[in-house]
Amino acid sequence: MAGPLARAGIPGVTSRQGITCPYCFASVAPHRVLFRCRGQAGRRQGCAPVLDERLAEYTGSTAGASLPPVFAASGRKGRADCPECGVPTGNRACPECHNPLPAAYCDSPGRIVALVGAKNAGKSTYIAVLLHELMNRVGTELDASLVACDDRTIERYKRDFARPLLEERRLLPTTASAATGPREPLVYLLTRTRRGRFSRPRNESLALVLFDTAGEDLRSREATDLHLRYLEAADAIIFLVDPLELPGARTQVRDTVPGPPAAGEDPGGEPLDIIARVTETLRQRHGTRPGEPLPVPVAVALTKIDVLRPALLAQSALHRSRSGQGVLDLDDRDAVHEQVRALLHDWQAGQLDTYLGQQYADHALFGLSALGGVPEGGRVGAGGVRPYRAEDPLLWLLHRFGMLDGVRPGGG
Repeated sequence: MAGPLARAGIPGVTSRQGITCPYCFASVAPHRVLFRCRGQAGRRQGCAPVLDERLAEYTGSTAGASLPPVFAASGRKGRADCPECGVPTGNRACPECHNPLPAAYCDSPGRIVALVGAKNAGKSTYIAVLLHELMNRVGTELDASLVACDDRTIERYKRDFARPLLEERRLLPTTASAATGPREPLVYLLTRTRRGRFSRPRNESLALVLFDTAGEDLRSREATDLHLRYLEAADAIIFLVDPLELPGARTQVRDTVPGPPAAGEDPGGEPLDIIARVTETLRQRHGTRPGEPLPVPVAVALTKIDVLRPALLAQSALHRSRSGQGVLDLDDRDAVHEQVRALLHDWQAGQLDTYLGQQYADHALFGLSALGGVPEGGRVGAGGVRPYRAEDPLLWLLHRFGMLDGVRPGGG
């Protein structure tokens, strides 16, 4: 039988003392977490539903906001008795927004991974494919399970991601701006079974919160301050960069892909501009001085690499697939990082690499493709969804979080 859940940490980064709400991103001390009465069900006595004004304010609607009341309690062992009806409950809620805090999320080391990119970087498509890979091929490789922490995550993944892209093979629309209303995060519990040479198998659990951002949310500093508070709570960042936005890359494939966006169509949408705005937000959270590297691990991935691979040398690291051995191949990781770094400089985007090295203590470069082929007429290509190394950034972050071993097959 597997042992108890082990907590994962980021080497060199102090763990949080409280719980970060995955909805409003408030940092909550464990003793301040509220409980929600289980309410009436069948013959069970319980409190009647009432309008939760705090929750309605968060969602912008009273629909679905009539629930049994919340109450404060010491909550030892994750349960408390409702002071009104006496029924014990384990349902927990955020004291700020009154959204549910799933037990698995409260009891595991939550890591918020912010996904950032310009309008055409393919963030929603990447999320859909990454989660599908973790639930299937990559999950099997890692001896890991990925389970949604709440019904809202299950419904949103099926409705907004899996059904249109993976079942109907339709391209996903661009992400709606946060200004139009609160956007639901995807909250999952990732559990790995790890087996030491002489020790019993043990489970390690990580609560993973994924958020995608609209391109327009990143165009101005005001919008960033207003709508992207979650960046301040992020434990790691994945920046997605569309290489076709880089002039040097586009000249290599000008006959293969549509022309560039019209001038001025996406003001402030340059990859370096977006990364600089996010970096400023992170500095405010961490209180670091200018010039002091930020401790947040940052993965920067060139998307749509399938379009560019034919133009690369045959010996390029981006032509290779991962070994798939349930570990992080550090030799391969270094080779891909150096290859992408060289491409950025070749494609007149060397400033991006220089800036990352100046601002972050730990960053890594990646090349991936979520679809594996060029879309046709608003639909996935004839070969279907064939992701190429889409999981690489998250595997590197799992290594940084202490949940994935790194090896050097070459003995270095």
